[in-house]
Amino acid sequence: MPKGILGRKVGMTRLFDEHGHTVPVTVVQAGPCVVVQRRTREKDGYEAIQLGLGEQSEHRVSKPLKGHFAKAKVKPAQVLREIRVEDSSAYEVGQTISADIFQPGDIVCVTGTSKGKGFAGGIKRHGFRRGPMAHGSKYHRAPGSLQSRDAARVFKGRKLPGHMGAERVTVRGLTVVGVDPERNLLLIKGAVPGPRGGLVVVRDQAGARRKKV
Repeated sequence: MPKGILGRKVGMTRLFDEHGHTVPVTVVQAGPCVVVQRRTREKDGYEAIQLGLGEQSEHRVSKPLKGHFAKAKVKPAQVLREIRVEDSSAYEVGQTISADIFQPGDIVCVTGTSKGKGFAGGIKRHGFRRGPMAHGSKYHRAPGSLQSRDAARVFKGRKLPGHMGAERVTVRGLTVVGVDPERNLLLIKGAVPGPRGGLVVVRDQAGARRKKV
């Protein structure tokens, strides 16, 4: 059954396995999350649950959201996100979801917003090669000619300098190597997108086999 949870990226550290090998892990403060709403196929056309993360003071919440939280009889949350499930009736509104829904060895995919790197040129942004750096060369790091020979315009999708990063990124095939249910921590092997404190969505990867840890 598909499952998922919202969390905050704490940072990276490392663990040592039984053979003494170092394992780089990302620590995620996963939940606790509360189920605010259920989406059903009959009413909404798909099955999903809406999760809330963190608590928010009421004077910072808009009136429509106040009514939304009041209907669910839960406290206002800082973040609301939907996670697709096969059967939303397996969840109850107001139910709390913690990090213990995952076990060591689970294969997950993590979605977050990558770090923003500001304005970047074509070499840094797209991996272009530069021109010769000799004194006689007039072409070093510029993007080069943009015009098509026949169309006399720049086609859409041309790789050019521009804003780099700060986009939605999903990393798949990551392994959960540790779970601390008391502190709601997940230890995930490898790196996940985003800065420290950034919002991430951790979901189990469909069709992936559980690994031995």
